Amino acid sequence: MSRYSERVFPHLMNKVMDTAQTRHVRAEVCAGLAGDVVEIGFGTGHNLPYLPSTVTRVRAVEPLGVGVRLAADRIAASPVPVEISGLDGQALPFEDESADMVLCTWSLCSIPDPEKAVREMARVLRPGGAVHFAEHGLAPDVGVVRWQRRVNPVQRVLAAGCHLDRDVPGILTRGGLEVKQVDHRYEKGVPRAIGSLFTGIAVRP
Repeated sequence: MSRYSERVFPHLMNKVMDTAQTRHVRAEVCAGLAGDVVEIGFGTGHNLPYLPSTVTRVRAVEPLGVGVRLAADRIAASPVPVEISGLDGQALPFEDESADMVLCTWSLCSIPDPEKAVREMARVLRPGGAVHFAEHGLAPDVGVVRWQRRVNPVQRVLAAGCHLDRDVPGILTRGGLEVKQVDHRYEKGVPRAIGSLFTGIAVRP
């Protein structure tokens, strides 16, 4: 991991991912979470204010230590206990069937092997447990996809490995989950190639 990814990008992410639009998406995706939640890509803790009172614990997985440090005030203010519990979404340090739900926002795009990460989510979920997600992904419009492919090389450098054109529903399905709900939108105020967003819920059968 580069020095930029480790030390500079978390500060950039802390600002860019805290807008009126991302806050709306976080509130939408966090609704309905309950019990023991594993969060993949905890980042700087932007989801914490939107966790419902039904959540009893968050086990946070985040590879960037600077991001966790930037989250200190949000962690301190959270009524939900937060445990920084892992560094790699592809190898979760949790027992099988030990989580009620998983939360994953803007993270599958940058994990080197996203299907492996989803298989890990399925492993730690109890049967019937749900993954709530919001992820950049492959646009449904051919013209936008062409731009996603053009922009990807720069995006991966500037956004610490982020891929704009991953097939989010397909990754979740191939990872062993059943997609129960999925919605697509283009985020306002950004180019469509960058703002193609999937939100929804997938469950472990």
